Order: sequence, then C-alpha cells, then structure tokens
Amino acid sequence: MTNYSGTIEKLNSLDRHDSKDYSGLRVNTENSLNYLLATMFPRFICPDFPCDERDRTGASYLEKAVYHLGRALSYVLPGDEVSSCADQMVDRLPKIKEILLSDVEAAYEGDPAAKSTDEVILTYPAFTAIGSYRIAHELFALNVPLIPRIMTEYAHRVTGIDIHPGATIGRRFFIDHGTGVVIGETTTIGEHVKLYQHVTLGARSFEVAEDGSLVKGIKRHPDIGNDVIIYAGATILGGDTVIGNNCVIGGNVWLTHSIPDGETVVASHSREQRSDKNI
Repeated sequence: MTNYSGTIEKLNSLDRHDSKDYSGLRVNTENSLNYLLATMFPRFICPDFPCDERDRTGASYLEKAVYHLGRALSYVLPGDEVSSCADQMVDRLPKIKEILLSDVEAAYEGDPAAKSTDEVILTYPAFTAIGSYRIAHELFALNVPLIPRIMTEYAHRVTGIDIHPGATIGRRFFIDHGTGVVIGETTTIGEHVKLYQHVTLGARSFEVAEDGSLVKGIKRHPDIGNDVIIYAGATILGGDTVIGNNCVIGGNVWLTHSIPDGETVVASHSREQRSDKNI
C-alpha cells in the first residue's frame, strides 16, 4: 500500500487555521436543522425513510434534533453551556412555528398558483429557506457561533436563496420563485413583505480600517418597511437606505437611497423613476 504520510505532512504544514477539529460540525448541524423542521411539521417533512407513527407525531424527531444539535453545539460552546442552549432552542420552537405558519399563509394568499397551504410547505423553496432562516436566527440571537451560518448556507445550497441569519424579518414574509435572492446580515424587513427572484438587499460599500482590513459589525444593509413588494432583479443597497411602508419596487431597479412611504419605483430605459417621474 502506498505511503501518503509525506503528502499529509506537507498539507498539514500549509494549514493556517485554528487546529480545532470541526469534522462533525457540518453534518450534525444539517441533521439538527432537518429534524427541527420535521418536529414542527411532522406530516410534511420526513428526514428518515420509512416513517413510523411515532416519527409522524414529531416526538422522535425532537429527540433526534436535540441529539444532533447538542453534538453540533459541543464544537462551538463550552460544555456547560450546551444543554442550556439546546433547551432554549426547543422552548422557542412554538414561536418559530407560529411565525412560519404566517409565512405560509402569506405565500398561499399572495400566489394565485398556490392551490393550498400544504402545497406551499411541500413544494415551495421559500418555505425551506425561510424555515431554515427562522431557526438559525434564533441561534444567532443566542450568540451561537458558526451553526446559524451553516444552517442558512445549507438552505442556500438547496434552494438558491441566501438569507443571513443575522437579518431581522417580520411575519408574513414570502419569496416567490426565489432563485438568486440575497438578504444581508444587517437587513431589517417589516411585516407582509414579498420578494421575487434575484432580489438583492446588500451593502453599497465596505468601511475600511486604518490597517486596511474591513470594519465588521456595522450597519451595511437596507431597511424594508411593512407591506412592501420588491420585483425580480431589484437591487437595494446601503445601511442608510430605507424603503418606506406600502412601497412597490419594480423589476431591475437599482436603489442606493431611501424611498418614502407609498411610492412606486420603476426602471425605464435604464433610469430609475418614482411615480412616473425621474429620480
């Protein structure tokens, strides 16, 4: 058998990262996410095949969720904090499900192609992306490192929808189609907001420190009010950009400034217009 020890030595010598072993973090995080979703929606989500009756009640799903979440948390938290954090996450599941059900209702009411709320849960990528985000956001709020990002990047990989767990998103949130949507870390979104595919809520620029490194932890992404619709391909950038309540942002619009309540913004001949007037 070939001896590869020399190659391994060279590879290890090139490692500039923390020497901590994270080899089981990703798989346990992804498993915990799937089981948490299945706990809330056991009639729709089945990580295992076949499902037995106990699985469909959500009982064993929750046990498996806690097991995998605990394993994942053990990689990033001190041992004496793991159990408490997992328990806090379990306590938040009813609230998360309540908000997710409002998102499902918004999808059903906002899409004439949706024949039932069951169809939304079973087939819409937005349900997977938003459900994963809502779980990850609670862990983000508990100051859990790494795991929230792994959860939302898993959903990003599966759905094409990229929502940072640090974003703050209100109830009745719907993403129609969804592919290519990007929602940055410091974005805030109000209630009853609808996005279409390829919408970007991003940063306009990055502040640089004296040593040339990027300044982190500052407000970089826009605020979106209540009852807003943002159509396909729109790009809204900047931490000081505020889209007011009851606004409509048309497809392919590029915005780096605020819009007051009740305005409609459209892109025409590569120029932004508001209420049919150039802005």
